[in-house]
Amino acid sequence: MSPASQAVLQEMPVAEVAGREERIAPAPRVSVQVFCETVETAAAIQAAGEDRRMAKAHLRIQMGGLIAAIEAYRSSPTPNVIILESENRSEDILAGLDQLAPVCDAATRVIIIGRMNDVALYRELVRRGVSDYLIAPVGALQIVRAVCGLFSAPDAKPVGRIVAVVGAKGGVGASTIAHNIAFSVARDLMLDAVVTDLDLAFGTAGLDFNQDPPQGIAEAVFSPDRIDTAFVDRLLSKCTDHLSLLAAPATLDHVYDFGADAFESIFDSLRATVPCIVLDVPHQWTGWTKQTLVGADDILIVAAPDLANLRNTKNLYDFLKAARPNDHRPLYCLNQIGVPKRPEIKAADFAKALDDEPVAAIPFEPQLFGAAANNGQMIAEISNSHRTAEVVRQLAQKLTGRTEPKKQRSSLLSPLFEKLLQRQ
Repeated sequence: MSPASQAVLQEMPVAEVAGREERIAPAPRVSVQVFCETVETAAAIQAAGEDRRMAKAHLRIQMGGLIAAIEAYRSSPTPNVIILESENRSEDILAGLDQLAPVCDAATRVIIIGRMNDVALYRELVRRGVSDYLIAPVGALQIVRAVCGLFSAPDAKPVGRIVAVVGAKGGVGASTIAHNIAFSVARDLMLDAVVTDLDLAFGTAGLDFNQDPPQGIAEAVFSPDRIDTAFVDRLLSKCTDHLSLLAAPATLDHVYDFGADAFESIFDSLRATVPCIVLDVPHQWTGWTKQTLVGADDILIVAAPDLANLRNTKNLYDFLKAARPNDHRPLYCLNQIGVPKRPEIKAADFAKALDDEPVAAIPFEPQLFGAAANNGQMIAEISNSHRTAEVVRQLAQKLTGRTEPKKQRSSLLSPLFEKLLQRQ
């Protein structure tokens, strides 16, 4: 490692990322009708409807509270979820529910928003079949949590986390970073992971993992009617014990123009079975790349230290913050720092423009990255003790919210036990 690269790493350690939000599984395709009494609650629910986790839910809001709901459902069927706001006393809320019950379908879930902080009322509501009771004033995230929680069984497997990695500009090494993060998630965190190459025409994940699978993501995206968990599982190519690859064809046999929701069912199938999905998102701006980034649980923007990257990173950063108001900020890292004779924009200037520090700075190491690429290996396989490999490990921990599993302590008799087991 060059002295300049060492200096960069000393000055720019991986930043701490605090305040990772709780896991909230996305809501399925359900209809949600809301009857509000105050404009504040209506505004909060409208904001909740714009959250990425409510993207599939069909939300309709009207005023009038319990009385309006009773009138509405006398002549029309009830939806999957009803949210009712009431500023009345406990007795009036219960009386209104008694009038609503005869016209409410048995499968409909009901959420009440009230002003009374009363345990007895809550218990009575639960006894009558109400799914949840929220105390006003409510926030958008409370509504998201309540609605999505209705469809997440307590004993259900956790929904897989999607980590999207995208370059602020072409050629900044975003794919390499994405592949190494996925490898670290699988090897160092012992978490089952799938790296998904979304650059169907020019993807490099197959080369980087020294894999040439006969089929991959193209078979899924061109056969949307066949997509289910078993079908997607057959398309995966095993890289390590805990890492699989959903490869891109990397051919020009097709024109890869897709609709905004082309990959949605593929991601849903992966979420159902894999704890961590790392998406290698190509540097392009289309309906599906936009939706992929907005819908991801965590986002890492990879940028090189020049003006075009700074502009693009800020544009992406500002857009994603606005499009995901109930999520933490996207992360960004600087890559290829210290290229000889190349003028660079300092990390401090990036931090000032974005009002946020880069999560990591990775130096320009052509021999290390070149050897890994040519051998079809990851950085940690070339040199596990290298500082860049450690930076990647820390990135994997930040993006997944996990820490490295603790190794079991070995006793003085461990070597003897191992020899005995080998003889047996």
